[in-house]
Parts: sequence; structure tokens; C-alpha cells
Amino acid sequence: MNKPTLVVLAAGMASRYGSLKQVDGFGPHKETIIDYSIYDAVRAGFGKVVFVIREEFEEVMRNTFDEKLRGKIEVAYAFQNFDLRRFGIDRDIERAKPWGTAHAVMSAKDQVQENFCVINADDFYGFDAFDKMAQFLTKDVSDSNMALMGFQLGNTMSDYGYVSRGVCEVDAEGNMQSVTERTNIFYVKGEDGSTKIVFEEDGVQHELPFDTRVSMNFWGFTPHIFTVLQDLFPDFVAQNADNPKAEFFIPTIPDYMVKNNQADFKVIPTSSKWFGVTYKEDKPIVQESISELIKNGTYPAKLF
Repeated sequence: MNKPTLVVLAAGMASRYGSLKQVDGFGPHKETIIDYSIYDAVRAGFGKVVFVIREEFEEVMRNTFDEKLRGKIEVAYAFQNFDLRRFGIDRDIERAKPWGTAHAVMSAKDQVQENFCVINADDFYGFDAFDKMAQFLTKDVSDSNMALMGFQLGNTMSDYGYVSRGVCEVDAEGNMQSVTERTNIFYVKGEDGSTKIVFEEDGVQHELPFDTRVSMNFWGFTPHIFTVLQDLFPDFVAQNADNPKAEFFIPTIPDYMVKNNQADFKVIPTSSKWFGVTYKEDKPIVQESISELIKNGTYPAKLF
């Protein structure tokens, strides 16, 4: 059986970060967050990585990754752009940015023939997540049984303000029933010194348990997902041709498949602690987190 492939969504412009964070250094030897993801993926048994990027990023991405990954994992590139004709849509639509994360996955179709995992370039997921996903993609996945990694909400929180998370409803068999985007999730300290997690809706606070499973855009698919995406994307474009902010997001696809009895999506539990970078101010926090993981022996000081 072929080793699974890792698809890294790295086409974002990082406007809030102020520079190309996909290649920014966070480790002691300027390791990127992607480097840590690939290091974990190689250990877990992935055989190939496909970077989904904008064409103008190609040179800097190749200069950053090709040499260090040579002989460790196969590397390929796919381009997310504004050309809709390759998806059978015979029209041009002027937009400031492409069509979102599911459109990015579609852009990797020609580079992916194996079962595959999709992740964000700027999120740190931890080895346990890659290991469990690799096992699922090797042993359990099928066109009617795919997966997402279910992080514990408490392992994805910020001490510095609100977060938004895709809160998963999971049935007794561990399958996703729905993913609901919850905004304004934050910590609240009680008078007794205890801490709880709540989300606010219509001025009312609702508590969420620490171990609530949330999606952090870490998905496991078979190549069949490309057929589903191709079926749904033209209608999405037709309905949103005049909405420059409309985006074709990954979670809407599993949600559609589950509700139409096309597939189950297993919510794979992980104890990994997630952290990510959105703003420049996040960088020292991420660097400190990585430093602690090196100190406790989780990662070597120099990855490659």
C-alpha cells in the first residue's frame, strides 16, 4: 500500500502577519512551523508532501524546503490561482484572492493519487496527530469513511483573548454529526480561582468542557474527495460570482457528505497541544512553546 501524502495549504498572503509566515523561522535554527509538521509526518510514515501555494511563492518555497527535504520525503508543488477553466468553469471572475481552503485542496488534484491528509501551513499540530492520522489513512480509510483530527478545546486556547473554533458534535461511534463554528470562545475565572471555557452568543455565556472536540483543519481523505469537490464547486461559483468574499471552505464538504449519507467522518481524538500564528505578536509565544518541546526532548534542536 502506498504511503499517505501530506497536503500543506500554504497559499495564504499572511496580510495580518505582515510577511510570508510560511517561511519564517521559529525554531533555534530558523525552522519553520511547516518543518515541524513535515518532521512529524515523516516519523509517522507519510511518503510525500504537496505544498499548495501561489505561483509567485514558488522560488522562495523551493529555496526554503527542497534541499533540506531531499532524500527524506518526496516533494511536489500545486498552484492555487484564479483559473477556473481547469475545473470546467468557462468564465473569468475578478477577485482579490482565490476561493478558499476547499478550492486549495482541489488545486492539488494532479499531484495526489494516494490517501492524504490536509493541514494548514501556519498551525503546529504535534506528533500524536500525525501518527494517528497516518494509521487511519493506512488501515481504516475508504471513500465512505474519512476523518478529521479532533483536538481538545482546552489544548487550543489562547491566554491572550478570544478564539474561534469548529466545535464538533460526535456520536457514540465517534463519528462527526456536525461542525459548528463558535466565535468568542474564551477563559473565565471564577471567584474560587477556578477557570472554565465559555463561548458567548447573543450576550449569553455557555460553558464548553475542556475536552470538547474541535476541528483545526486537519483532515484525512481518499482521492474520491476530488470528485465531490468537482461536483460542488461549479454551483458554489455560480451562486457566489458577485460576492468577492465568498470562500469554498473544507468543512462544508464533509458536512454535505454526512448529511447526504455519502460518507462517515471519524473524529480521531488527539491529546496534542495545538498552537498557531496569525499576528506578528504571536511569534515569541510560538518560539517559546517550541523551545519547551526541545527542552523536554520532544524534538531535536536541529530538525534536518
